[in-house]
Amino acid sequence: MAPKVLVVDDNIVNLKLICELLELDAYEVLKAGNAEEALQVIENFSLDLILMDIELPGVDGLTLTRQLKERENTKNIPIIAVTAFAMKGDAQKAYGAGCDGYITKPIDTRKFTEQINGFIKGLNQ
Repeated sequence: MAPKVLVVDDNIVNLKLICELLELDAYEVLKAGNAEEALQVIENFSLDLILMDIELPGVDGLTLTRQLKERENTKNIPIIAVTAFAMKGDAQKAYGAGCDGYITKPIDTRKFTEQINGFIKGLNQ
């Protein structure tokens, strides 16, 4: 069965690119443009992984990650921050909020699915 991944990103171009790359690698992909949409998807589907943009309108990705990690039914879903924030300390903020991994934008399309496969395999061990 294909891993089910939720991609949360308010940038349509990034969302489309990430989803296409994952779909080409046989992932089942769900999309959300903000925290509210993400919560709706999370309540209706069993997920293997969440790719979370940090800079979202309204509730930001770090706040949403903290909320998900505090809930019994979502705390074990791995969350990978996918963000343009690549300054010193940004990765620590993501991990501090509960993210299980960190990928910077612009993503490297040649390595992206390999990175995601690595996260999925690491979680299934």
